Amino acid sequence: MKLTTPRAADPEGRMPLMDHLRELRNRLLKAMLAILVGTVIGWILFGPVWDFLKEPYCALDASKDLNGHCSLVVNGIFSSFFLRLKIAFILGLVISSPVWLFQLWAFVAPGLYRKERRWTYVFMGAAIPLFLVGTALAYITVDKGLSIFLGFVPEDVAALITVDHYLGYVLAMLLVFGLTFELPLFVVILNLAGVLSSARIRRSQRMIVFGIFVFAAVATPSADPFTMLALAMPTVLLFEVSALLAFLNDRRRARRPDPYEGLSDDEASPLDLDAIDAELEKGETSR
Repeated sequence: MKLTTPRAADPEGRMPLMDHLRELRNRLLKAMLAILVGTVIGWILFGPVWDFLKEPYCALDASKDLNGHCSLVVNGIFSSFFLRLKIAFILGLVISSPVWLFQLWAFVAPGLYRKERRWTYVFMGAAIPLFLVGTALAYITVDKGLSIFLGFVPEDVAALITVDHYLGYVLAMLLVFGLTFELPLFVVILNLAGVLSSARIRRSQRMIVFGIFVFAAVATPSADPFTMLALAMPTVLLFEVSALLAFLNDRRRARRPDPYEGLSDDEASPLDLDAIDAELEKGETSR
């Protein structure tokens, strides 16, 4: 006897509520199992990952004030265990991301139209590189922000930086830079969806640029001028690129012929029933 899943039996993704819940449960279990396996791998790879994370701090002279070596402080019995567990879990999320992202996509995709799927491909194809570029920039600038504030420590005072505080600072920098680099992508998506026009972007351009600088000053953990500029300047550049893409997209739309041109407000437009039927069939087959 041939076994088929509800989605295989109905490729359009229509199924009873309980079948949706069962599929959601199965996909969540698969995603959680993948994250668990990734966390185990992250636990094994803790050594090189931790050396990579602490490298910006170890590059500073202040890191050697305690005993002549790069040192961070642990102020609790279980702090070292939870540090390793936290890093292993974060690394597990990264390692298993292809699996749980696929499970999420497989659950949502059958309910999307072909055009919506295309936008999703564009979004994911650009979001991941932008996030990685943002985190790479954050990693490069971590030591600059630390050096500015540790430079205020008097010469006869040793800076005792706890592991929790340092890890929280580094992770916050990586997330803030990575997520901020996604903001211009939303501008492009909203323009493609017809929600945000290039004319409106142009009218609000100065306020948006000012808002980016304010956001960079507030969102960066260190709030020093160097880190703020390191976040704000590339984001403004990306925003200008997204505004240009929105302008080109609107100009492409403007060149399309208007099917309602020449009709008065109270005149009914002619209906092409054959074309409507073809579009409906095309939409049904693409779901």
